[in-house]
Amino acid sequence: MTGNRQLLSDTLAAAKAEGRSALIAYLPAGFPTVEGGIDAVKAAFDGGADVVEVGLPHSDPVLDGPVIQTADDIALRGGVKIADVMRTVREAHEATGRPVLVMTYWNPIDRYGVERFTAELAEAGGAGCILPDLPVQESALWREHAEKHDLATVFVVAPSSQDARLAEITEAGSGFVYAASLMGVTGTRASVGEQAQELVRRTRATTDLPVCVGLGVSNRAQAAEVAGFADGVIVGSAFVQRMLDAGDDADARREAVRALAADLAEGVRGRA
Repeated sequence: MTGNRQLLSDTLAAAKAEGRSALIAYLPAGFPTVEGGIDAVKAAFDGGADVVEVGLPHSDPVLDGPVIQTADDIALRGGVKIADVMRTVREAHEATGRPVLVMTYWNPIDRYGVERFTAELAEAGGAGCILPDLPVQESALWREHAEKHDLATVFVVAPSSQDARLAEITEAGSGFVYAASLMGVTGTRASVGEQAQELVRRTRATTDLPVCVGLGVSNRAQAAEVAGFADGVIVGSAFVQRMLDAGDDADARREAVRALAADLAEGVRGRA
């Protein structure tokens, strides 16, 4: 069984052909329940997301902020397993026909087994995996099995990455490049936006892959701003916060996700 790497590439290319950025949503599996997480992914697509990243909850999510940590904690206390992550990918992809990736730290894959994980992700219809803490120089085994199962390997670059390092990372990756930056807390929004824009420019100098930015975007205007210089706009915490705010009402959670996706979809189309 092969994965859907080509579907991911085609989806990003179609957005570019429309003269816009792609909207990529992030939602953790198992939050607030497995079924609730699947509903949220479907709602994000229904609202206008082009791609969804399904997070594999981790007990020590060192790169995630407090909102996603809260959701991960709820999912883990609910007993979420890797099988539930695969179920989320499968049901969301089968219901929508859209590309669904997994975003995970390396340790759970290492414990589970690389061959088993890649085979199951491909069988579930997954498009690939985002691996924020896997060093490129230690990624050969993963990439071998991902290639075998037609899965994209998305690596993360940061403003601190030197040019030579960027070239090494982008050469090894596929699908797209995840450019990680910050918005709001480490300086003014204008200067942080400039930093992200410069990272996209430097990354594009090394690769033809789309460069998608995770920047703390939470509304239409911010999505439009990032869409002005990136191939994709990645939004995670804002979706999770909307779900937390909706409480125990499943219909309210779904509508909160759908409405935010619709708002952000307007933004990536330049309608700020």
